[in-house]
Amino acid sequence: MISQPIQDEELSTFLKNLPDDHRTTYLLQDKNVRLTGVAATTMVNKMRANHHLGFLEAYILAQAYIAGALLSSTIKGNDRLSLQIECGGPIKGLSVEAWSCGAVRGYLANNHIELKEPLTSLDTSPFYGPGFLSITKFIEGEKAPFTGTVMLEHGNLANDLALYFKESEQTPTLFYISINFDKNMRIIGAGGLFIQALPGCPDGLLEELQEKATHLPNLSHQISSGLTVEEYIEREFATFKPEHVGHNYIGFSCPCSEKSFKAYLQNLSAKEQEEILKGAFPLELECLNCGTKYTFTKSELNTLWEEKKA
Repeated sequence: MISQPIQDEELSTFLKNLPDDHRTTYLLQDKNVRLTGVAATTMVNKMRANHHLGFLEAYILAQAYIAGALLSSTIKGNDRLSLQIECGGPIKGLSVEAWSCGAVRGYLANNHIELKEPLTSLDTSPFYGPGFLSITKFIEGEKAPFTGTVMLEHGNLANDLALYFKESEQTPTLFYISINFDKNMRIIGAGGLFIQALPGCPDGLLEELQEKATHLPNLSHQISSGLTVEEYIEREFATFKPEHVGHNYIGFSCPCSEKSFKAYLQNLSAKEQEEILKGAFPLELECLNCGTKYTFTKSELNTLWEEKKA
């Protein structure tokens, strides 16, 4: 991946002064509930820079990146998962991948959402429309990935993720995703919470946490002021006896490289090679997941294909 610089110097300086993006996990109320929180302001700004996204597109994809970072707390080792939405609205869909180590990448199916009228709210349901949400886990050592799917009911990613866990995994779950924009439509705070009942959780405890969640101070505002997620959780959930059990960094990262694209080009059929040589140069290939563009001259391709024959 080639990481594009954040051109806005004021925003870049602001991000450098924030605590590093991270994911942190707690057990609440005598290990009956797991609470994972993420701070993701730098991650989503780097994603926005690489994908060249406007305000609305950045808002929607940033939510999915935060969700991916939260969901990565459910896997371990070299495992990864994907969050995918296929829908009939202007978004058309999205795909996000996350690794247990905290790396997140992904894209919108439609990077330029056309608005029929000016935005009057941040209600995302009109942009999703009807569709399906799927989560696939790729577990190291397993022969095949596991996929669960639910129909979109809310057009709100946090609510539809909670529905997914209720219907697909029969686990009471809460999601809270928060993004703060300044007056210039720059993302200056981003984070989320993932609250899930564990086996043996007493009836009513998650409902109590859900009620608590409706009165929480805005998380992204707190992050933009410099508060860490740990400080936020330990302050706001103090009565639930939070026990810290894990912490690691998260970030926008993609394993694509010029080498991997060269390998793809080398394996093209003779007919496909011929079609490419008839086209315009330099040839530009883009990684959907991170927006990185790799260019190849005609001479480079001919050399690449001659090496394949040798």
